[in-house]
Amino acid sequence: MKRTKMGRQKSIDRDHLLDLAEGIVREHGASALTIDALAKAAGVTKGGVQYTFASKAALIDAICTRWMASYQALFDKLVVPDPTPVDVIRAHVGATFQDAQPAETKAASLMTGLLQSPEFMAATREWYEGRASDLDLTTPEGRRARLAFLATEGAFALRYLGLKEIAPDDWSGIFDDIKTFLLPKEGS
Repeated sequence: MKRTKMGRQKSIDRDHLLDLAEGIVREHGASALTIDALAKAAGVTKGGVQYTFASKAALIDAICTRWMASYQALFDKLVVPDPTPVDVIRAHVGATFQDAQPAETKAASLMTGLLQSPEFMAATREWYEGRASDLDLTTPEGRRARLAFLATEGAFALRYLGLKEIAPDDWSGIFDDIKTFLLPKEGS
């Protein structure tokens, strides 16, 4: 009997697995994300997925961590040096509306994490609380910035959680309205 050498197993691309996991959540909901479902989607063994992500919790954490890094990079490009609290909200609005892919990732991350992990729920609440916490709500500018933040997150939730279809042109219009009416530049 002739023995053949076993070929080297191809490596599993971690980012590709994360892309597929996010797709599962977007298309089928957070409850559909399992190690087995991800393995099937990737065409690899369940063990291959578990080698990359030791558990479902580790997978969810990786999705959330990747989204936070993507969002932060976009936010950092938009925020002005030495920002005021209103400038922080202005950059948040811009980062949320600018690119659909990070926003879809955010939705997948939030749905998955919030539904699966009390720890992620606490961390997410803390992040949201901190994002607008420095606004001076005794000023019209601070109150408008708070409304801009809430409007941005509400529009995001409606669109990316599939609660309301918002066409790309309408999405751009909402962004323009928030910038124009709630976050006008000083002197505008």
